[in-house]
Parts: sequence; structure tokens; C-alpha cells
Amino acid sequence: MAAPLAGQAGAVLRDLALRSACLRGSFPAIQLTPRRWLNLQEYQSKKIMADHGVTVQRFFVADSANDALEAAQRLKAKEIVLKAQILAGGRGKGIFNSGLKGGVHLTKDPKTVERLAKQMIGYNLSTKQTPKDGVTVKKVMVAEALNISRETYFAILMDRACNGPVMVGSPQGGVDIEEVAVTSPELIFKEEIDIFEGIKDHQALQMAKNLGFKGPLQQKAADQIKKLYNLFLKIDATQVEVNPFGETPEGQVVCFDAKINFDDNAEFRQREIFAMDDKSENEPIENEAAKYDLKYIGLDGNIACFVNGAGLAMATCDIISLNGGKPANFLDLGGGVKEAQVYQAFKLLTADPKVEAILVNIFGGIVNCAIIANGITKACRELELKVPLVVRLEGTNVHEAQRILNESGLPITSADDLEDAAKKAVASVDKK
Repeated sequence: MAAPLAGQAGAVLRDLALRSACLRGSFPAIQLTPRRWLNLQEYQSKKIMADHGVTVQRFFVADSANDALEAAQRLKAKEIVLKAQILAGGRGKGIFNSGLKGGVHLTKDPKTVERLAKQMIGYNLSTKQTPKDGVTVKKVMVAEALNISRETYFAILMDRACNGPVMVGSPQGGVDIEEVAVTSPELIFKEEIDIFEGIKDHQALQMAKNLGFKGPLQQKAADQIKKLYNLFLKIDATQVEVNPFGETPEGQVVCFDAKINFDDNAEFRQREIFAMDDKSENEPIENEAAKYDLKYIGLDGNIACFVNGAGLAMATCDIISLNGGKPANFLDLGGGVKEAQVYQAFKLLTADPKVEAILVNIFGGIVNCAIIANGITKACRELELKVPLVVRLEGTNVHEAQRILNESGLPITSADDLEDAAKKAVASVDKK
């Protein structure tokens, strides 16, 4: 049961990060701007969990040092943890441009909370996952610090191989679960859940037992597991990952830290959650692309990739790299494309000073290639395109699309296939 999971942990446990992970593997020299489709701060995820009966630490959110002091006093906790709220990981080892080291601090004195908050709020925090200049901290979370006597790992995720939700757990928590899956696969436990019948009491108890909870804590852990599953269903999550899922010396079972991924297709019935989306840390070009239902991921090369579909985007980036070029980005049109989207896509790509060539690679299944071609010619004329443009189209209405491009009188280079397109795009940059 555990061994197969070891091989798929990296892919399955962070499904929404898969695209970024693949790109990092393909281009080790490229700095990737991660793209999260729904960005929630830690305090937002914790509030969602608390609202669904899941046990989390008591906390308040503050956007000024004075508010942080008042929050610390209201908690009346033996010890307080102050955490800068940014989306990037590695906060604990980060550095502020105020000179403060660390985005996570423990203290017993509310006055110290105020002093630390003054050095956090309004300043940039730099970690291994932020841009070079860091990210501005606008809020801090002031929470009750609890001692953890033991840490475990627990997650619920949608697994395509099982056609439904799966619980994954390990008694070894607080560390990278992929590493555990490789070094100690026998410590990874997996349990499929019938989505029609829901989680059974014996399944929750068995998982609690596998996680090492004993005595009364075993039932408490099972209750938390069931509440997490109910949360998972109610909010249309694709993943709820709790690490650590821990126990305290006082006999509590607490979800200390959690990551929640959501099904974008459920936005229409999860409007309150999607309204929380924090786009403040995105690149401006990502937010602009989202206005037109375009998905953008920035890279550090000079050949822009204009595609439809994430898989095709990764293949296009790969083949550019294999032919000696460097992708500047990929911009995904998706399915129901309109000419206006094509125009806006070109507008975004040409606004990037790094872009020295554009490669369009479209496979027309539900996408009509003629619509793409009309959008391309309109963009080229109105934007007065000044960089080389290589176009490879295949699929629905491709012959009409090729006629439109050929008769346009524009300096558009057509390609027979993806490799031909990549070679021509790389060559067009090399000629400069």
C-alpha cells in the first residue's frame, strides 16, 4: 500500500503545483514565478477550518502594531506566536528590509509582539520562495502558541487513480512528506474513501491508529479526521493537507498548519472563498492576464510561448530548451477562445521587454484555428509587432487558418510541426 505512494507522492500530494514542478525539472537554470490559481493566506485557511469545527490555535489578525498588541493582550496566552502573513514559504528563516530576522517569532510578552509587529508590517520579507526584493507584509497573525508533544501528517486529496478522495497519513509529521515517502515508505498510509458513502467511523479510527494516536487521543484524532473530510467536501477542495497534525501535552489534537487547494470549476458555488483570493503577491502581468481568462506563468528567457493547454505549454517550453533557446513564459489560452483574447494575449507578450520572439503553438480540438489566425493578424497590425513571430497551428479549420495567415501579407513564419517551430523561433533570436 505504501510503496506505490512513494513513487507518486510528489505528483499527487501537490496536484496544483504539478505544472510548476515539471517546469523546474525541465529548466533547472530558469527562475520560475509560481502560479497558484487561488491564493489564501494562512489565517484565511485557519478561519475556514475553524468555521467547520476543526481544532486550530486561537488567533487574531492585525494590520498595525497597535492592533497586534491588543490581539496579544486579548489572547491571554502563556506564550504567543507572531507570524508574518505572506503566501511564500520559508518565513521563519526570512529577512525583513527593516533588519528584523525571521517572519515567525515566539514570545510571552505582548509588548514584544508590538515591537516585532512594527518591524514586520509595511516592510518587505525575503525568503527562498519570494522575489529578490521580497514581499510586503500587510498583516500579521497573532496566535496562541501551543506545545506539540508529537507531530503527524494527514491529508485528503482527489486521486485520479482511485477516482475519488483518498486519505494519506504518516506518524512522521512536521517534515517534507515526499522525503518520508522515499526514505521510509512503510510510514505512509493510504485509505480510499467511497465518495458516495463518505468516510466510515472505522476508517477514521484506523487512520488515527496508523498515525500513532493512543487512548482517548485516538478518538479525538478520528473526530478531527471526519471533520476535515466534511470540510474537504463542503468547500469543493482538491486537497486539504495538515502538517503537522499534532497532539499537545494537555491532550488536544490540533491542526497546526494547513494547505488547502480548491477546484476552480466550483467557483460559482464557493463565491465567498474565491472572494478571499489574494492577488497582491502576483506579478502584475498575471493579474492582467486573468482579466481575460488567460493563464500566465513567467520564466526568465526571451522566447514567448503562446499555447492552448498546460501540457502543450510544457512540451513547447521543453522543445525550445532542447533546441538551445529559453522560454520567456507560457501563456495558456485555454478552450473557448475569442479573437479579443488572442489580441490581449499578444498585447501582454509584447509589453514584456525580455521577449525577442513569439512562438504560437495551437492544437485545435475545441479551439477553431481560424479564430486564432484572425486574432493573430489583427494583433500584428494594430500592435505593430516588432519581434519575429513563428506560428504552428494544427487541428480544427487549420487550412482556413493557414490561408488567413498566408494572405495577410504580414511577416509571419509558419512551421510544419512543433520541432520545426522551436528551431525557427530559436534561430530568429540568434540572428539578432
